[in-house]
Amino acid sequence: MTILVTSTDQSTGKTAVALALAKAAEARGEDVGYMKPIGTRLRSAVGKTLDEDPLLARELLDLDAETHQMEPVVYSPTFVQEVIRGHEDIDALRAGIESSFDDLAADHDRMVVEGGGALSTGGVIGLTDADLAELLDATVVLVARYEEPRDVDDVLAAADSLGDRLGGVLFNAVPDAAFDDLASDVAPFLESRGVRVYGTIPYQADLAGVSVADLATELGAQVLTDEAPTDALVQRFVVGAMTANEALKGLRRVRDAALVTGGDRTDIQTTALEASGVKCLLLTGGIRPPEAALGRAESEGIPVLLVRTDTKTTLDRAETVISSGRTRDAETVDRMGELLRDYTDIDAMLGD
Repeated sequence: MTILVTSTDQSTGKTAVALALAKAAEARGEDVGYMKPIGTRLRSAVGKTLDEDPLLARELLDLDAETHQMEPVVYSPTFVQEVIRGHEDIDALRAGIESSFDDLAADHDRMVVEGGGALSTGGVIGLTDADLAELLDATVVLVARYEEPRDVDDVLAAADSLGDRLGGVLFNAVPDAAFDDLASDVAPFLESRGVRVYGTIPYQADLAGVSVADLATELGAQVLTDEAPTDALVQRFVVGAMTANEALKGLRRVRDAALVTGGDRTDIQTTALEASGVKCLLLTGGIRPPEAALGRAESEGIPVLLVRTDTKTTLDRAETVISSGRTRDAETVDRMGELLRDYTDIDAMLGD
């Protein structure tokens, strides 16, 4: 049997769910393979992949497949542009994915296929996750978020796109305020519309955001303080483009944030150090702040990172790091496995 794990949007925990399901099937004695036909986590526009998901799958499932087999298409902006210009052979791409899948599946009892960044990814080559499910004869597990009733629209739109290939929906990282509403009203409503609900996983702070250390690595930032980047998690960014007084009001309300501001804005930097929710300073423009400001940051235990790009470019790159989720590792997958056992119907997702 083949399971394709897709999502209504990016940053839903799709990778962790896919690999946790693979490990659950393996624990039942199955020989499980993995594939991510369309890779979307990129280091550059020309397509140098930063996708560690196939590498992690190979490690966790003890696979010997090559990365290019597990991820045959690198979906970079340059690749998409070449498709639009008619420079890519769509039929050959489709045949290549099918051939790689067949080669991988021949060695396993079950395949777990991870979808692209979102349901619409792959549209220019006619290989969205709905198309892939049909091509690979897969049953789809849809991972979704839920914070308010309007989010149901996304689930129903996805269900309509996936059609009979949809096995059901798994809600992940649901905030406490929405949990009861989802269980009492939304789940029964979806079931009445023919959409099976596999379960609801509450929000887990330990699976959200990205560590300061990982953020520094991903951005190629220079660490200016003696205090090394930490495992403290950053879940959001605050842009320091206002006055110091305005900044302090805003910063006092945020949690698990990184301040993004110019290296010359020492007033904002100093103000940020007074806010308990700021986990690091991310300074832009390649401008090193005065030593006094660095000394204050060190005394507060707040790492200071410096990049050469401007604030807008830096923020865009940092948001991409956040959107890709916490760096995946075996611990994350194990944690998701526990959550699946506690809050979902794993047997149903595996097709029993």
